[in-house]
Amino acid sequence: MQERMGNPALVIPEAMQALAAFGNVPAKAGLSPAFLEIIYLRASQINGCGVCIDGHWRIARKLGESDERLFSVAGWRDAPYYSDAERAALALTEAVTRLSDRADPVPDEVWNECTRHYDGKSLAALVIAIANINVWNRLNVATRQVAGQWKP
Repeated sequence: MQERMGNPALVIPEAMQALAAFGNVPAKAGLSPAFLEIIYLRASQINGCGVCIDGHWRIARKLGESDERLFSVAGWRDAPYYSDAERAALALTEAVTRLSDRADPVPDEVWNECTRHYDGKSLAALVIAIANINVWNRLNVATRQVAGQWKP
């Protein structure tokens, strides 16, 4: 595969600055940086973003995530490695990433389960994290960025 163009966020430095600032919000709001990488990995798997799949498992491992959690993230519902709060976040990640897959894209049951585990600020940060990785996935997939050319 050959990229169509450089990543738009690198082509337009102001975009990179804005995305970087937006991307820092979830950890600054108190969400676990290591678990955020799990969220980013799951959304990237759904979106087929090879660059982000390749990058986020590496970052997660550097932040202390176990191989079991990294290898099982696509099957998180059946894996014993995630807390109830993490499962709620992963369900929300999948729902928000797959908006066009159903009439009620983010069902109340998914949202309400998140509100059991996350307060308003943490939930807002989680939604921002999910939106942010979806932006990166779309930039990378649209321009055919090549996995392995960028390593954190």
